[in-house]
Amino acid sequence: MSEEEQNPPPPISAVLYAISKHIATKCSKENKAFADCKARDANPEMCLQQGDAVTGCVVDLLKDLNQRAPDELKSYYECLDYFSNSFPKCRKEQKTFEEKAPPTP
Repeated sequence: MSEEEQNPPPPISAVLYAISKHIATKCSKENKAFADCKARDANPEMCLQQGDAVTGCVVDLLKDLNQRAPDELKSYYECLDYFSNSFPKCRKEQKTFEEKAPPTP
């Protein structure tokens, strides 16, 4: 396994955009708990536990996706980064990535 496959890319905006469908399906429970907490309490300190759960879910997901489709993920997020996170300009890379790592619950 190459070093790239072991170490996921840093979660910069293009990477997060590239895996956004996966986050929506795999981390929905954690995101909902965080959003519900924020709606109940404006004090950020009260929702740290829920925020940590969201972060943990996204980090685990990124590691998993980087193991399953490292080249496809990199190609997709590099395209998004180059085209200022414009999805329409990166549909080919998106399709290739999602064929290798489909965003399923």
